[in-house]
Amino acid sequence: MARSYSNHPPTRWNNVGLLVQPFANLIEPGYVKGVVRRFAQSSNDHRGTPESPGRVVTVVESRDWHELEGIQLNEGEVLQEDCVWGIAYRIDSEKEDEVRSYMEYREKNGYTRHEIPVYTHTTDKKQEQVVVEKAEIWIGKLSDPAFVGYEPMEDVARIIAEREGPSGKNSDYLYKLAKSIRELYPNVMDDYLFKLETLVRGLDLNGN
Repeated sequence: MARSYSNHPPTRWNNVGLLVQPFANLIEPGYVKGVVRRFAQSSNDHRGTPESPGRVVTVVESRDWHELEGIQLNEGEVLQEDCVWGIAYRIDSEKEDEVRSYMEYREKNGYTRHEIPVYTHTTDKKQEQVVVEKAEIWIGKLSDPAFVGYEPMEDVARIIAEREGPSGKNSDYLYKLAKSIRELYPNVMDDYLFKLETLVRGLDLNGN
């Protein structure tokens, strides 16, 4: 039976870009549908520089992304792979206003706030169930100046392998994300993420 948290403090969904949430008192692993996680955000202050920006992840609506790829979907169609695994965390009531203000400031230019359900699979993996009925998620806008759009994966891999910023190597950011996904969801195959990781590791071994 699906569990509902509609009578509890706000729940927010995190695409594993940030794992430490000191204001969270509950963590629920799961996935959201109709969106994709892509290295399509330019980073000139963390994993790159203004002269050589890196690439970090953003979550965008899958329909928008597929249009950039030249793929047209039917009305209401969602591909099976159009989902993103992450973490839903409940916010302490006394921190709600603080967290909301922080998120609205942080994401004010490039993202819009949505409320969507978070799913997981039953233990036998035969059915999906809702673990959070309404979780807040911030979805990237194609109009965001930092959004670079679709790039061939080989080009993205080369950028990530070469770039570095104040927060460290761009490749380390990718490797840590892939490692987190494997540890949290050992039975989940994130084809895009793991293929990109393989390409970047190959470039690292070959000295770019």
